[in-house]
Amino acid sequence: MAKNDVRNSIKLTSVDELFTTEENRADSQREKVLDISLSEISDFPNHPFKVKANEAMLEMADSVTQYGVLVPGLVRPKVDGGYEMVAGHRRKKASELAGKETMPCIIRELDDDAATIIMVDSNLQRESILPSEKAFAYKMKLEAIKRKAGRPLKENSRQVVGDFESADIIGKDSGESGRQIQRYIRLTSLLPSILEMVDEKEIAFNPAVEISYLSENEQQDLYNTIQSEDCTPSLSQAQRIKKFSQEGRLNADVIYSILTEEKPNQKERFHIQRDRIDRYFPKNFTEKQKEELVVQLLESWYKKRQREQQER
Repeated sequence: MAKNDVRNSIKLTSVDELFTTEENRADSQREKVLDISLSEISDFPNHPFKVKANEAMLEMADSVTQYGVLVPGLVRPKVDGGYEMVAGHRRKKASELAGKETMPCIIRELDDDAATIIMVDSNLQRESILPSEKAFAYKMKLEAIKRKAGRPLKENSRQVVGDFESADIIGKDSGESGRQIQRYIRLTSLLPSILEMVDEKEIAFNPAVEISYLSENEQQDLYNTIQSEDCTPSLSQAQRIKKFSQEGRLNADVIYSILTEEKPNQKERFHIQRDRIDRYFPKNFTEKQKEELVVQLLESWYKKRQREQQER
């Protein structure tokens, strides 16, 4: 071998490497918290958790104004530049409302499935979560777990994990049974208008699960009847409606007859035709918002009457 070849084959340690301790080298590998511009951070695709500028969010924004973001967010680099938020969507929104330009974040390389699982788990720790948020979050995590389990991880390891097993894995993490996880995921088959009623607690969870087995057209007929007759299905009614659907005998008339029947121990209800009052509400008002506004107006009217009577 020529002398030049021998020299080229010898890799000399650089001066920087000679004077770098093992601790310094390990520290360079650790994740660090960096301030990242909010404009460089995009939301997680199909993020199932709603980020609203409600009272709780305004309180968080006040806290960020005073103390900053105390817990860093978690982002992953995007192929085309910038970052994708994995955990910290609410903190990002609060930072925007507080007029901040940057947010402290940990940057971590994550594949799609790992990022999905972390995103779901970090948000499920919140105290108040809507049924629709749980439904789509559990569905995303279930699909991610099944994809990861389908990959050859170790020799002789199982290649496929079924829905039941995957749901049990999610249940252990969230403190719910695998069966309940699957029932939540059923809600993702509901029409958005019906799912909103579940979030507003106008339709109970168990009847909603039964309704989720109806076709889109059947659900639309059900929703139309709910709106026109101002009634919602009980569990037994929802189960009967589902059975008629499975038998191919469900139509708008059957739905109407089931929903309008008198329920056991049903109290007489005060009923107002919807077309008499709907024009007074903003078009984007939910049924719950309409009810709350009517109650507020009645309370104001009642207090005014009391004052008038006292002045006489």
